[in-house]
Amino acid sequence: MTVQRKITLGSLLGAALLAVLAVGWFRILEPRVNASVADQLGQGDYRLTTTDGGTFTEDSLVGAPSAVFFGFTHCPEVCPTTLGDVAGWQEALAEDGEELRVFFVTVDPERDTPEMLGDYVSWVPGVTGVSGSQAEIDKAIRAFRVYAQRVPLKDGGYTMDHSAFVLLFDDRGHFDQPIAYQEGYDRAIGKIRQLVEG
Repeated sequence: MTVQRKITLGSLLGAALLAVLAVGWFRILEPRVNASVADQLGQGDYRLTTTDGGTFTEDSLVGAPSAVFFGFTHCPEVCPTTLGDVAGWQEALAEDGEELRVFFVTVDPERDTPEMLGDYVSWVPGVTGVSGSQAEIDKAIRAFRVYAQRVPLKDGGYTMDHSAFVLLFDDRGHFDQPIAYQEGYDRAIGKIRQLVEG
């Protein structure tokens, strides 16, 4: 066998091996990795305070379907828009005598006290604000695998950049699926009804 044929044969065998490994990853390993990550969402040792005087921990997700959204009261667009969407979902659920528990967790505990959050979310049925120390908020951010970053402003103040999706959890506290920011109403309420009617 010539050197050229050996190189060609080696290249073909290498390509075949890569193809087998790729199929193994996408069909076997990758779904398991994603399922494992999804199973861990919301799990952690965070301990936060709710606007109704209670405590928010991973156990708070157990007992009834719920949604979790991370935001802040000084948010110019994403948070008020999302709360408006939640109000619409709650209105539709109320027609069937149902309601979804929603937890609005601040990413800006420096400014968002439980009292301030309580005022901010009070107009939307079923929404409970959640705040706490920066250390505990950071634990929750890691537990839910969301993004939050402080962004300085030219005037010396700051805003927050953060994930903009709503995370749905079943009554056992297991992650179900996300609702994207400004996802179509029919698609979003379909996900919620499927969760609630479980």
